[in-house]
Parts: sequence; structure tokens; C-alpha cells
Amino acid sequence: MTGDMIVLGIVLNIFTKGVLPSPTVEQGVAVDCTEAYQHCMKEARCRGLIQQLKECVEEESEGQLSLEFRKSCQNVQSALQRYRPLQDCRCQRSSRRELHCLRVYWSLRFPKGYNDIETSPYQEADLEMVRNMDTQKFASIVAESSIPLDGQNQCLKAAQDCGLFEKCGARRSEYVLACTKPMPGSDHCSQQKCHRALRRFMDRVPEEYSFSILFCQCTDTLCGERRRKTIVPSCSYEDRGEQPNCLHLKSDCMRDDLCRSRLADFQQHCNPSPYSGCARENGALCLRAYAGLIGTIMTPNYVRNSSVDVSLWCNCAGSGNQWHDCVRLQRLFTNNTCLHNAINTMGSFSSHTPPLPVPSPSQINQVDVFNINILPGFNSVEDSEEEEEEEEQAEEINSNPVHMIPPFSEKATVSNLNSGCGGKLQTALLVLLCPLSVSMSWG
Repeated sequence: MTGDMIVLGIVLNIFTKGVLPSPTVEQGVAVDCTEAYQHCMKEARCRGLIQQLKECVEEESEGQLSLEFRKSCQNVQSALQRYRPLQDCRCQRSSRRELHCLRVYWSLRFPKGYNDIETSPYQEADLEMVRNMDTQKFASIVAESSIPLDGQNQCLKAAQDCGLFEKCGARRSEYVLACTKPMPGSDHCSQQKCHRALRRFMDRVPEEYSFSILFCQCTDTLCGERRRKTIVPSCSYEDRGEQPNCLHLKSDCMRDDLCRSRLADFQQHCNPSPYSGCARENGALCLRAYAGLIGTIMTPNYVRNSSVDVSLWCNCAGSGNQWHDCVRLQRLFTNNTCLHNAINTMGSFSSHTPPLPVPSPSQINQVDVFNINILPGFNSVEDSEEEEEEEEQAEEINSNPVHMIPPFSEKATVSNLNSGCGGKLQTALLVLLCPLSVSMSWG
């Protein structure tokens, strides 16, 4: 009898928890979805369920699922609920395997929860640490500057500071070139290449530089125009022809794992509250989520030179009975008190904090304050060209061993960018002057 009970216990363990122990996780830290997937593939039953779910995804990509087949897929997803690391896993934003991880995350939510973009797929920062951050310390780092400027054009000063930091200057030059260089045989830029270069800048340049450029405070329209043209909106923001319907824009975004994830992150962290501005109680997280949308199909931007009003490049014409849904999407940007308060607060920091000296590019790597970001888990700036090539190869669809959801082919990938303005710049002056030479013609 004792032997029978042991066998029964093993069988129950297989069908409820799997044979292998769950990946060890620090308390409060979610398992990476790629790690959880790899662990699952070592266990026969979990591996079989994943294969069935993959068939569901493939069938869906070819056409609508029948009711019977969809029910079967829902049963598979329900069975996977027993594997908690898969259900609770999250991804690390800007990591080298971010796209692989996001494909696993969204595949596991197919078909139930596949359109849930209220919850971010990214690992949470330590919210208590973020809430208790010394705001003045954050402000002082954002406002660091070594170039006194008459007229207080904070956006020009932020651009000059970026040029003095080789990593920031080189990445900025790269996206300026990608967003202004016409495609062969055309007078138009490649928006895909422009978006790719902008994502590199936002993801790899420390926030004390990228935030200063993106959220600089302005008191006149000349400064406001520079801020509005920061992301070269004529290529990255405005589409040729008429504005698309906002729901169509969102539909395209939902077909791309990265865009869907960044939109979900934005909706979670920039969710407005009537009491404190942000439901998550931290504007810095909202600013990071907003910056994460830049370089995706849902790229937002400032709409005027005289205010911090932002919007998507879309309208609600022709929405029919979905007009209210369309307006609700628009208002996530145009009437979002959490986002607007966060931008205004960032701007007030840079106008009230005394500028600090900026080390020369050769010294920057030795200064801790310039090598880290304020929020945890975001220090992912790559240094070697070899690592960048490996990351690009990891993002190729055919090389993805855990790929289950076919990405949106026209939006998901772009070819490599040629290095603009001389590639790796030799001097801080060259880094500074290259992007400034075309700055007033953007947009």
C-alpha cells in the first residue's frame, strides 16, 4: 500500500506541478519568461502543452479558429496554468533577449488574455525604492550641465551635454542620420530604420541624458520647436499622406510583440488617478514608459512649440460605433494628467537645479553617476559592436528558438543602420556639431 501511495503521489505531482522543481526566484522578483520556457521544455508534459499551444498560434495566424479548435486551445492554456513560473514570468526591458522573452510571454496568453494590454509584461522595479527615491537627487542628475547658456534654452543645453558624452552623441547622430537620409531612389526616409535607431537611443543612452533632451523645459517657442523636433517627427512621427485612424494604428501595434508590450507598459504606469496624478504614484515610471513608445508604431510626440501637449499621429474619423474607443485611446496622451504632470515636473527640475560640471568623454566611464540610471534594471547600454551585432541576430525571426507568434512582418524588423556622421566619433566636438548641423531642418 505504501508503494502505491508513493506512485500516486508522483503522478499527482506530474499533473499539478510538473516533474522538475520550479526555477528559484528571489522574493518579489519575477522569473524571466525565456528562462521559464527553457525550464518547461525539460519536462515532457509541459513541453507537450507548449507544442499544442504553438499549433494554436500557427492556426490563428492563417485564419480564424473554429469554435471547437479554439475551445481546445483554451483547454491547453488552462492546463498550463499549473506551471506557475510560466504564468508569473516577466521580461526585462532593453535586455538582449527582450524580443524572445516577449514572444513567450504573449504566446502563453493566447487566446485568453492575448489582448490584455492593461498589465505590463516587464519586470517591476522595486516600487518602494522608487517611491522613496530622493527626488532632488534625481533632479540634479537630470539637470547636469557644463555649458552655461544665456536665454536658458534648456533643450539646446541638453543637446550640447549629450554631444559631450560620446555614447549619447554617437547614438543621437545615428538616429538623426537614419531619420533624415532618403531611401535609394526616393526623397523619403525609411521610417523603419528611423524607429530602430530611435529605440537604440532611448534604450541604451542613460536616462539623465535622454530624459533631458526629451523632456526639457521651454519658455519660448524656439526652444519648444527644438523639443518638438527632437525625434525628427517628419520621419518618425508623421506618416506620408493623411493621418490614420487611431484604432487602425493600435491594431497594427497589437500585431507586433514589442509595440504591444510597450503600449501595455505605458497604460499601466501612466494610468491617471484623480487624486495623485498617477495611479502608480510615480511619474518617473510613466516617463520611462512614454519614452519606451518612441520608435514603435505608436510613437507619440509634442504637437505644439508652446506647450507640453502630446498626441499620437492619428484621428478618429471613420470610427463608426467604435468612436468612443478611439477617443479613449487618444485621451491616453492628450488628456493624461499623470503624463502631463510627470513632464512638467521633469521640466521644473532642470530649471531650478544648479548645473554641475560634466566630465570629458574620456573620463565619463570612470564616474559612477554617469554610468548608472536612476531607476533599477535599466543600465543596459552596450559598448562593443560585436555585442550589437549579436543582439540584432537574436532579434531575427528565423533564429528564435522559442518563437511562437509570427510577428508583424512589415513592422517588426529593419535592416542594419549605417553609422552616421563618421561612426565612432573621434572628438566630443564632432559628436556635438554633427547632429546640430541639421537640427533646425528636422520635422
